[in-house]
Amino acid sequence: MFEQSVHDEAAHITEIRRQLRRFVAARMPREKRIAWDRAHTWDRALFAEIADMGLIGLTVPEEHGGAGVDITAAVAVIEELAQGGTSLAGPYIHAAFYGGMNLAENGSPEQKRLLPGIVAGKTLLAYGLSEPNVGGDLASVETTSRRDGDEIVINGAKRWCTGADWAHYIYCLTRSGDPSARHHNLSFVLVPTDAPGVSMTPLEHLNLRYTASMDVYFDDVRLPASAIVGGQAMWNRGWELLAGRALDVEKIEITALGYGIARAALEEAWTYAQQRRQFGKRIADHQVIRHKLVNARTRLAACRHMLYHGAWLADRGLPCSVETSMAKLFCADVGVEIALACQQVMGAYGLSDAYDMERNVRDLLGMPIVGGSSDIQKNNLARMLRL
Repeated sequence: MFEQSVHDEAAHITEIRRQLRRFVAARMPREKRIAWDRAHTWDRALFAEIADMGLIGLTVPEEHGGAGVDITAAVAVIEELAQGGTSLAGPYIHAAFYGGMNLAENGSPEQKRLLPGIVAGKTLLAYGLSEPNVGGDLASVETTSRRDGDEIVINGAKRWCTGADWAHYIYCLTRSGDPSARHHNLSFVLVPTDAPGVSMTPLEHLNLRYTASMDVYFDDVRLPASAIVGGQAMWNRGWELLAGRALDVEKIEITALGYGIARAALEEAWTYAQQRRQFGKRIADHQVIRHKLVNARTRLAACRHMLYHGAWLADRGLPCSVETSMAKLFCADVGVEIALACQQVMGAYGLSDAYDMERNVRDLLGMPIVGGSSDIQKNNLARMLRL
């Protein structure tokens, strides 16, 4: 296992890592990881143990039942859980970030009453952002919400709504006014997944198979006005909730997942190369293999610095939009390079279910697409840097 080269890491984060490494090694063996991936599922009992450790509360203030907001520690949780694949790291993001951080920072007083249940791992959220006709251009969403007295009526469809089949709420971006206004007529609505008029169908996908992704349909879904995220004052102000700190942290958590998976892939290839023998010696003694692995480890170290620098800035409330976009772009693209190099080191075994490599490669291949694609990050960086 690679030693972490962060000499000033807080003692409580080092302790979290120690506990989670023992947990992953003992409770998430390879045969279970393979079974969860094949079944598109995750272990609820194991997730409850993560909640009992208090780890979901790392994104929630103490006054709402959390441990106090510590983004760097939460990133370390994602990284360590990802050593066992996405089966717990994914649901952790749904709880701690989609739910805990969003509602702690943006929720109305009534919505913040959900936070203790989120911290306990009993209430989970899914994102409702993308649509059949809308991907990176979220200001063009077509799912509508309109006021009808004291109620909101929602119609439309969301795509790639991962976890909607088991989430309790969808954190849903809607068009709440004239589409020509784009950024100024958007509202987030907290939609219970069991509300009348909500239906969904699963979408098969190659990566991040801790669950199915879903198409979700809203047919005259009626909700009280209290479902507006942030309260009625935030009607038509949803872009403020999307484009600020929430987006920066979204880039951090998906980057943490990609980094953790890349680290797992490299550790597996590194160990394999020291055990596998060909032509009378370890394959790690062949220069071509040594160069692949050293190059991958160097790139992984660069990813780590970018990820944790972004988390450090976010923890302190400092501007970090540029840094988090750079981290998402670099770590996603380099993660693919690391994955493919490591798979080549392992040869045919890197394609089989005898190792974790083939799943880690699948997961990393999607990282330049999910959570804001690499091309979108480049566009955003060019704009922020006033190119």
